[in-house]
Amino acid sequence: MKSIFGWLALASCLTMTVELPANAQERSAVKQGFSLAPKSGKKILVFRPSVSVGSQSTGGMFEPNAEWTEQAKANIQAALEKLQGQLGNEVIAAPEAYGDDTRNVQEHMALFAAISRSIIEYQFFVGNRLPTKKRDNKDAVFDWSLGKGVADLPGAKDADYGIFIYNKDAYGSTGRKVLQVLALIGPGISVKSGEHQGYAGLVDLKTGDLLWLNADAAMGGDVRESLGSEKRVSQLLEQFPGSELGKP
Repeated sequence: MKSIFGWLALASCLTMTVELPANAQERSAVKQGFSLAPKSGKKILVFRPSVSVGSQSTGGMFEPNAEWTEQAKANIQAALEKLQGQLGNEVIAAPEAYGDDTRNVQEHMALFAAISRSIIEYQFFVGNRLPTKKRDNKDAVFDWSLGKGVADLPGAKDADYGIFIYNKDAYGSTGRKVLQVLALIGPGISVKSGEHQGYAGLVDLKTGDLLWLNADAAMGGDVRESLGSEKRVSQLLEQFPGSELGKP
C-alpha cells in the first residue's frame, strides 16, 4: 500500500498540466451507489478547514499573508458553524489535535487537496478524463480514496463520515493586475490575476473512500470578509448529500 507521501507525489504529478476551460468542467460528483438520507442517524465529523490566503505576485507566485489567513480562518469557521445545522444529519466538530495527530490531519488535508485537483482535471474535465475513470469508455466512474489512514484521525472512531474542506485564495497584486491589462493588448498572451480554489469532500472514515466532492478552481466570495466567507462556504457545501443546500 502506498504511503500518504506516495499518494501526494502521485497526485501532484497528475496536476502538473495546463489550465482547463471552465465550460468543459463539471463541479461535483457522488460515488456510485452512495446516498445519505437527511435523518439517517449517521454521524458526520467536520475537520477544521485548511485555509491559506495571500497575494499573487507579478510573476504569479503565491505570497502568504498571515493576517488575511487568520481572518479568513475565523470567518470560514463561523460560516461553517452557521450552516452545519442545515446539513441534515448529526454533525460534530473534530476534537483539537496535538502533536502527531496535528501532523496527521495536515498531511491528510494536503492529500485531499491534491486528489481534488486531480479530480478536477482528470475527471471533471470531460475531455481529459482518465481511462480508469470511465465505464465502457464512456460514463464517469467516481472512484477515489484518501486511504484507510483516515480511520486514525482524531474523532474518526466516533463518526461514520468526515467532511474535509480546503480553501486557498491568492489575490492579484497591483503588479499582477497591470500585467493582466498589458497582456490583453498583446498577441496571444493570457494572464490570470488571482486564484480562488475551494474543495469540500465527504469521506468514509472506515475505508477512506471519497463519497462526494464539490471542487472549483474559481470560487466567489472574499473570505477576508464575513459575508464573503458565508458565500464561499455555501458554495463549498452546495448539494451536500442529504441536505437542501444549493437546491432550487
